[in-house]
Amino acid sequence: MGPEECWRIIEKERLELADLLGELDESQLNTASLCEGWRVRDVAGHLAGVADPPSPGRMLLDVVRAGGSFHRLNRDSAIRNADRLGPRLADELRALAASRRLPAVTNYRNTLFDVLVHGQDISAPLGITRVMPVEAACAGATQVWSIGFPFHARRRLDGLRLTATDADWQVGSGAEVRGPIQALLLFLTGRTTALDSLSGAGMEAFRTSP
Repeated sequence: MGPEECWRIIEKERLELADLLGELDESQLNTASLCEGWRVRDVAGHLAGVADPPSPGRMLLDVVRAGGSFHRLNRDSAIRNADRLGPRLADELRALAASRRLPAVTNYRNTLFDVLVHGQDISAPLGITRVMPVEAACAGATQVWSIGFPFHARRRLDGLRLTATDADWQVGSGAEVRGPIQALLLFLTGRTTALDSLSGAGMEAFRTSP
């Protein structure tokens, strides 16, 4: 997928998530997301922050405040943004939906899988079904497989061959894990919510591995 198509899908996903967030009550916004230590509202705060990134100087300050930890930086920035925006979260994400600004350390390919996966982080714990566009999920899964940090998918899933059942997509070698590309993307990013959608000898090996 080229940049224009990726940005079009990113905008569409942001708008849909803004609509979803606008319908949630405080209890739902405070529900634990699929991201450990993040509420649903914090995930939304992260998505809004990606669309309106801080200056390099502010980012450097935030890195220092986080003790150099990428995961703490991400979490703390998301929580601060969510708390700052409060009831304006949905409106802010909607207003920023078409933004093509990028944080200094990322690119549009990462932003694509970020919004797809975080959409599930928000919706799945609330029992809300969201379906990823198949082509976009394939592009996102390919990117996650290729980048290493922070998911280290190739190392973590070494010895497995991942095969999509709803798209022409496959990576890795070894015992097969097969399933819908949406479930595979979540698997690649360390989410366990879609494991029941995956099957194959590789899945059996993964479940029994230490």
